[in-house]
Amino acid sequence: MKVYITLCLSVCMYLCEALAEIDSDAIIEDKDVLVLTKSNFEWALKQHKQLLVHFYARLSGQSLGSILEFREAAGALKEAESDVRLGGVDVKKEKDLAASLNVTTIPSLRLYLSGNKNNPVYCPDLKSSAIILTWLKRRKGPSANIISNLTQLEKFIGEEELVVLGLFKDLEEGIVKVFYETAADIADLPFGVTGNDEIFSKYEISGDTVLLIRKSKPDKQFELGSSTVKTDLVQFIRLYEMELVTEYNGETASKILNSVVLNHFLLFINKTEEGFEETYLAFKTTAEKLRGKVLFVMMDVSEPRNGRVMEYFRVRSEEVPQIRMVNLSDHVQYQLPSDKFDTQTLLEFCLKYLDGKAKPKLQSESIPENWDTQPVKELLFCLSNAPWSSESRALFPLWEELAEHFRENEDVVVAKIDVTANDVNIHLREKYPSIKLFPAVYSERVVPYSGKRKLKPIVTFMKKETEKAKMDKAKEEERRKKYLNEQKAAVKDEL
Repeated sequence: MKVYITLCLSVCMYLCEALAEIDSDAIIEDKDVLVLTKSNFEWALKQHKQLLVHFYARLSGQSLGSILEFREAAGALKEAESDVRLGGVDVKKEKDLAASLNVTTIPSLRLYLSGNKNNPVYCPDLKSSAIILTWLKRRKGPSANIISNLTQLEKFIGEEELVVLGLFKDLEEGIVKVFYETAADIADLPFGVTGNDEIFSKYEISGDTVLLIRKSKPDKQFELGSSTVKTDLVQFIRLYEMELVTEYNGETASKILNSVVLNHFLLFINKTEEGFEETYLAFKTTAEKLRGKVLFVMMDVSEPRNGRVMEYFRVRSEEVPQIRMVNLSDHVQYQLPSDKFDTQTLLEFCLKYLDGKAKPKLQSESIPENWDTQPVKELLFCLSNAPWSSESRALFPLWEELAEHFRENEDVVVAKIDVTANDVNIHLREKYPSIKLFPAVYSERVVPYSGKRKLKPIVTFMKKETEKAKMDKAKEEERRKKYLNEQKAAVKDEL
């Protein structure tokens, strides 16, 4: 189904862009979204005082969902005759335009005001059309619901599981403006504000304070002072918006991935099996001690929709309960080296990780029985590939051809590795497939290949590097002999 939707989107957008090329100044609409190009972007800015632009990569899996949600928001705004227009830029096709606007994050949203392309408003990570519309609405104001009495308060806190309530003595000037600015940016949570004395008394609050109210009960509070800025309040809300332990599901996935806490402690467990309550309690108790440093997430392996996440972490349902630690900045995984799940064991592991003393979990495929009988050996690292990638699979015939070419050459080993099934403790930070040469002399040296992916240029590259490696090896051997001779001479002199 996803492939079908992607294909339909691609065809539709291709036709719209093709029509736009007939008239370089024309702005074609695709499902109420302006198709923006290098030739018409400036014109679009002049025509629309508020232009919300979606930068995406058409065939990217990450962009697919945002394209559909963005279109839905565009239709709603057009139907409401809003002054805001929505436009889209395919950064893969409009590389020059994206570069000139310094677009580095895909997908992303920017709001351009009054034709000024140099100072756009950078939008938060808006996952749905409803949140996009809420964000735009709050920017026009008011960004928070005014709560005038206890009856309105009860209605407000009872409508959603988590709400943000600001209590301020002055609702017009001063520190309350930080609250309004924060509410405008965090469009996925309800914000209310009050100056009512009865509400201050209800929560036993005397100064300017922001409350997180969960399930109609106060959960956390943040007192604002003259030095408080928006980032402080955003940090507080994002830190405490989730419960001590957050169960991964369709509703929480976005919040988990966008949490300000990058260290994620994941419990893979079957909620229906015996022992769940005891393990969960120990997990939650540990979470209380490390809130703000580690995000505790539970994954129910009995839920079929969690299969893809389990596959990513290479966790099988018959191996649970199992615990992993991962940092979202580098995605390196760490596994609890124990079958005990008591609070002390969990806490000690977390502290060891935070101190930088935990060892990464490295996964490896078992070595095939015939690994050394075929031209391409699957043990060594050279072609890093992901089998699900069409770009990777396209290189396999070339790699077989390359291996055949060097079959009789004992100095060269042509190899490949499936990066989705093996953890390689080397950070090259680039997408796959990638081609690397690892000279035998220096194990830490990596020579990337970025030329044409054809047999002849690769052969030329490898021969050149092979000769260089031989020279380096000879020099290293000469240096080693010289060092040994010097040591022998020194010993002889001492005798």
